[in-house]
Amino acid sequence: MPVPTFLRGLIRTTPTLAPIHGRSILSVSGSQATEFLNGLLTTSLSARPCFSSFLHAQGRVLHDVFVYTQPASSAGQQSYLIEHDKDSGETPALISLLKRYVLRSKVRIRDVSEEYSVWAAWGSETSGDVKKEWTFARSGAIEPVWDTKSGQWPWGTEHSVLYDRRAPGMGRRILVAKGDTRKYRRSYNLNHSDFCPAVASQASTHETKASDAYLLHRIMHGVPEGSFDIQPMQAFPMESNLDVMGGLDFRKGCYVGQELTVRTYHTGAVRKRILPVVVGSNPSSSQNAVSPELPSHLPIRPSVLENSADPNAPRTPRPRGNGTLFSTLRIPEHGIDIGLGLLRLEQVEAAEQGNIELVVEVEGAEENKRRLGVKHWWPDWWPTQNHDEVQI
Repeated sequence: MPVPTFLRGLIRTTPTLAPIHGRSILSVSGSQATEFLNGLLTTSLSARPCFSSFLHAQGRVLHDVFVYTQPASSAGQQSYLIEHDKDSGETPALISLLKRYVLRSKVRIRDVSEEYSVWAAWGSETSGDVKKEWTFARSGAIEPVWDTKSGQWPWGTEHSVLYDRRAPGMGRRILVAKGDTRKYRRSYNLNHSDFCPAVASQASTHETKASDAYLLHRIMHGVPEGSFDIQPMQAFPMESNLDVMGGLDFRKGCYVGQELTVRTYHTGAVRKRILPVVVGSNPSSSQNAVSPELPSHLPIRPSVLENSADPNAPRTPRPRGNGTLFSTLRIPEHGIDIGLGLLRLEQVEAAEQGNIELVVEVEGAEENKRRLGVKHWWPDWWPTQNHDEVQI
């Protein structure tokens, strides 16, 4: 199912800058920083920016991260900045997790969150899309094949700047040194010369929006991010689309969680995916009504649609399991919410065939709960397999 026509107008294509709140930054430096991180990250690190993740030993996601480079020291030591969601009580703090593995490695790890803010810029990409092909595993895992023959690294090569290749059109992420509080307040409106060059060069050509504009941007592109969408200690990397977004390397050497991840790739099956969804009116009603406020992490339940035209048709058994609704954003003009939901793929297929509908229940006691329909769609960029593409 493609993007609903009435939602296409929400895809913002004009040059836009927006802050990304709730992010933390760690600095990892030292003569063995690259080697140290390579033993933990799910992608290979080669002194260049990248999108990646940290897993625990059972192969579930702890943190999805962006890794930025910094200029090497006078002694030639490489240093990195790791952007991740703010630590919560649901999972060990990333700084504590990394320090647990330091042992005798010559690295230094420190929290520098107070020194940087994170911004997103999109709508004026000048570099072409470097995702040319895809590989499809029998398990359902999907990998982008980067076109690096020309020497172009997909995530960019600038310090403190990263091309966001998780999905076409996502733009760039930029780390901005905050400086003192007064300077930051002035810089927040992008009118101060002390912004890093990557932002300052775009200040006159990009419209500055609030952080909700970035949330809308990534929902419309079907991009999950952070611990709210990729639940720590619970989410599997491929079900959270880390493979499609370029955050998994199945041919890399050992890292924490690698054994189970590669085993799933070769012999398992991807049974769920995070997809963008519309949460609208009561599914039994033909009239749209403004939906109530949606609680966090609502279960998305399948509801069987009986074939009223043929009363003798066999009854469809109720599908097993539920999905989960993650990030949402209210669209007042349409009386709906849009968001990201973890959906079971067999239920997605049944919904597309008209055999079931997906619903969430909100508000009130059991007898007063309101059922709202949930309609998924596949992002325009989502890869579809044909006979020319590689299957492993």
